[in-house]
Amino acid sequence: MTKGIRLLLAAVALALGAGTALAAVTAPSAASASLVDPTTAPESGGDPSPTESNPFMDDPTPTESESPKEEPTSTATPTRKPTATPKASAKPSATPKPSATPKRSATPKARPTPTGGPDPETSEVPDADPVPLEDAVMADDETLKAGVMSAVDAEAQALLVDVEDQRIVQVRAALTALMQAGGVAAAQRKRPQVFVSAHGRTLVLPARSTSAPYTVKDLAAVENGRYLRKLKDGSYLLGVHVYVADGATLELRGPLTLRMGSLPGSFSSIIAFGGDIKIKGTAKQPVQITSWDVRTRKSDLTTTDGRAYIRAVGGNFEMEYARVSHLGFWSGRTGGIALTGTERPASVYRHRTKEQRHRDKRERLADVGTDRGGNNFGDVETSPIGPGTATHVLADELVSGSIQNSVITGAAYGLFVSGSNQTRIIGNRIVGSLVHGVFMHRFAKNAVIDGTKVIGSGGDGFVLSRATEKVRITRCVAERNGRNGFTLNGRALAQGPSASGESLAVYGDSSVNDSVARDNGRYGIEVLGGTRLAVHTSEVVGGDMGIVVRGGASGVQISGNRLANQRRQAIALRDGATGAHVAGNTITGTLTGIYLRGSNGRIVGNQITTLPKPNAHGITVIGAAGDTEITRNTVVGAGTSAISVARADGKVNKHNNDEERWRDTSSFWVKARRYVKPMNLIWAGVILLVIVSALRSRAAVERQRSRNGIHNPYDLQRAMEQRPVMELRPATAHEPGRAARDQNGWHRQSSLPAHVVPTSTAGGRA
Repeated sequence: MTKGIRLLLAAVALALGAGTALAAVTAPSAASASLVDPTTAPESGGDPSPTESNPFMDDPTPTESESPKEEPTSTATPTRKPTATPKASAKPSATPKPSATPKRSATPKARPTPTGGPDPETSEVPDADPVPLEDAVMADDETLKAGVMSAVDAEAQALLVDVEDQRIVQVRAALTALMQAGGVAAAQRKRPQVFVSAHGRTLVLPARSTSAPYTVKDLAAVENGRYLRKLKDGSYLLGVHVYVADGATLELRGPLTLRMGSLPGSFSSIIAFGGDIKIKGTAKQPVQITSWDVRTRKSDLTTTDGRAYIRAVGGNFEMEYARVSHLGFWSGRTGGIALTGTERPASVYRHRTKEQRHRDKRERLADVGTDRGGNNFGDVETSPIGPGTATHVLADELVSGSIQNSVITGAAYGLFVSGSNQTRIIGNRIVGSLVHGVFMHRFAKNAVIDGTKVIGSGGDGFVLSRATEKVRITRCVAERNGRNGFTLNGRALAQGPSASGESLAVYGDSSVNDSVARDNGRYGIEVLGGTRLAVHTSEVVGGDMGIVVRGGASGVQISGNRLANQRRQAIALRDGATGAHVAGNTITGTLTGIYLRGSNGRIVGNQITTLPKPNAHGITVIGAAGDTEITRNTVVGAGTSAISVARADGKVNKHNNDEERWRDTSSFWVKARRYVKPMNLIWAGVILLVIVSALRSRAAVERQRSRNGIHNPYDLQRAMEQRPVMELRPATAHEPGRAARDQNGWHRQSSLPAHVVPTSTAGGRA
């Protein structure tokens, strides 16, 4: 009991403001990072405090021309250090370099294409692939480490992310303790209030007794506009962190322009932990949200010192017809707009009607004296503490959400989603993200991504990371992104026993359908591991390779796609891909149409037209490719061979392919080496021996004829000799020496000489 009272008193002290303002992480002055009263009175009136100043509120009122715009064409350079975001052509590095950080314009730039084509003789063997960005430079929390960045800036941003995590945990713990205490104190806490800690001020929006949502007017009414100020142009300037508690709803409706204050080490945020956020605009009157540097009166383009962001933890997030620009920094959960659920059950409040609350109270009073606990604030205790009306229960905090018909520009991550179920991302446009455009992280499942365009991201356009499953991408466009257009990663979270005890199961059942990947820096679509992943009826234009399947992926289906103008292979199955089905694809303008290395599958009914360049193949098979079937493909082009299986190990069934329009450009010696094999040499020797023997025999006969001339064939024959016929007579019984009859009546020749009577008869008969 004493421990519970101490915890309750500490939480009350935290909520009442017994702390300091947010300490500046990257700036030495704490005053520059504090979030306090404005010196200029808000439009709604009120008496500002003369002792404190809010840096977010001290800027001159912006003009209408400075309001956030949809087009990310601003190239204004902030007065601070250059941004730590990657250049389009920069390669990710696992170790931050202590070099000057490059400056990135919000306008996406086309990625440079390498000069000079690959060597035709070695073009079939891909170069060593760079380590995937997720594995090489990103921690489990998907920190933003892409690009060139100094070690100091990287450490500062990581520290800011830790501070944000601690602040959220403290606010949630304090509010949970206060609400569990129940009684009058809990009832008084069901209104907007400010919690202060060493990690900054947070405007908390607890659950109301009614279902009415919080609005901009409610935020502006807190302490007479101390934390949300309405400017002369009608926009609002937010100068504090906002926390939407479980059971509460924050609703931002258009027409609305919200500028979220963002200074070095001090920025604003909107976070819902179990609560709901609804951002609702219309096509003609969208909600506009941007980070805002009050010193430059422009959007904050620097991420090294933190930047404003929006995040929903659990609960529900809805955004429709919004224009959001330049939010987020460093990690996925602080990357701009983030929908994150917890990976385990957590405690939430269950809010009940008045009648239900009275019934609960009667039950609690009736149970007084029974052993039901009530002294803990943890997830195990489900009974309320004291006579209050809140009930502490377990719940699975998976986030769900819907983002539709919105434009997001210049964010760290355009959209970051993890721990979610049935999230819908439809009809959006995401431009110039510093890392990835749409990132589906761990345990995001049953999501629908439709009609969304991602253009000019520093990393990938769309990413389905490990532990995502049943995500369907349809009618989407990934264009001019720094790495892949689409990445589908179905690999297991661990390869063996791990400290976190992750499962070794692979993930899958996701697909890309009717989509376009155009002119991306690396691959159009990459499939890493997993099972039952699919790419159907999509178009891939340009890039180093078109569709790449690797990492032990199994059962991948690639069908009905159109691929054109890849620098190396259009479709590549590599490094242990098994059971792939590649059928009905149309490939044009590539060096090698379909490439298999150490993989197997069925290659059926594809139309392949390669570049008119020698020393290449329409289909190439290398290494272990047992049980591969290549049939009914049409291969057009020029090169050493249409279908090359000479370097394949195992049985490759190649039949019924149309190679009539393939022009063989191999040299004589190449053709000779193609047929010079041990068995061919043995059979050739046998045949040659037979031919030589036949020729020599014929030559001997011809020589004999030429030497002796032509003769009668019967000249050498002799007439048969005619001799007298010898007549044998039988001997009588009394004549000695005669043959005696045996018991069968036959004569037996005597040992004595018989009387022979020679008789001459015609025909030599006797």
